[in-house]
Amino acid sequence: MKAIVDLFSTDYGLFSLGVIAFTIFMGFWFSRFFKRKMAEDAANAAREARTQP
Repeated sequence: MKAIVDLFSTDYGLFSLGVIAFTIFMGFWFSRFFKRKMAEDAANAAREARTQP
């Protein structure tokens, strides 16, 4: 229980929460970014394959 109190009431605990939240957000953002870029690349490759003889 002391760990939870320290997490929410001390400066280093709040900083840790901020870093954890930022890391999770960054993971979701990179996941969406990479999936979008892979889909764009696949669409571009398919388009180029159709236009070449």
